[in-house]
Amino acid sequence: MHQKAVADNKAWAILIFLSLVWGCSFILIKKALISFDPVQVACLRLGISSLAFTPLVIQYRKVIPWNQWVKFLAIGLTGSGIPAFLFSFAQTQLSSSVAGLLNSLTPIWTLVLGILIFRLKFTKIQLAGVIIGFLGASALILLGNKSVLGGNPMYGLLIILATICYAASVNMVQAFFTGTKPIIISSMSFFLIGPPAWLYLLFSDFTEVISSDPTTLYSLGAVVLLSLFGTVMASILFYYLVQRTSAVFGSTVTYLMPIVALFWGILDGEVISFLHFAGMATILTGVYITKKSK
Repeated sequence: MHQKAVADNKAWAILIFLSLVWGCSFILIKKALISFDPVQVACLRLGISSLAFTPLVIQYRKVIPWNQWVKFLAIGLTGSGIPAFLFSFAQTQLSSSVAGLLNSLTPIWTLVLGILIFRLKFTKIQLAGVIIGFLGASALILLGNKSVLGGNPMYGLLIILATICYAASVNMVQAFFTGTKPIIISSMSFFLIGPPAWLYLLFSDFTEVISSDPTTLYSLGAVVLLSLFGTVMASILFYYLVQRTSAVFGSTVTYLMPIVALFWGILDGEVISFLHFAGMATILTGVYITKKSK
């Protein structure tokens, strides 16, 4: 299914705002991992977001297409559920700045899945733009070493898998819910995946970790910020952006996020090399080419 992009000033303003918010996500995940294990970080992120969306599900209960719950669940799992775990595990071995840079693989997977599954139309120039962006990000794994990446380079494959999930979610939103309010899409997708996350936390040592170490409140605060701003607010705006423009345009938010992620990495004392800047420059070149093809 193809929808003509309407990349006006409002769309670009939302794109930039999302880039800033999501660009901070990687440093917040890093801080959350100080006190909690990867599974707890992911479950907290999903559980808190689910609680925040529950009042909206109640408010819109009469207009929610409940018979489409399987599609909502699929969007929730691919757009947030699975990636939350993949990023948490990946960042135990990768720096936050590298995680942000590798996340820019999303647009090329969005285009590939859009073409293969959803019959999305594209131009050769557009394809060249996303490929150039992909090359900039993939160079980090192919050329980077342990000191540059912050740990085991193979953990970068988890982020690649996460970007494929994001791409699937973006295309499903555009294919199945073009006429549904973004707030309903976000609310339902998290409402369905939140309960299992809380169930896991109840049977884990989460409460013991909180009560035994006061410094865990710092990590908990990072997760709360990540959930309310990087997940709840951002997901509503993102689904609105995809509906207003296209799946490929919406996914270009990940082209701009590396700038913010790199900035936080520098402030946090992470090792930043020429490879980081070269990769980012290549990615932004892809952004420019993709934009010119509109």
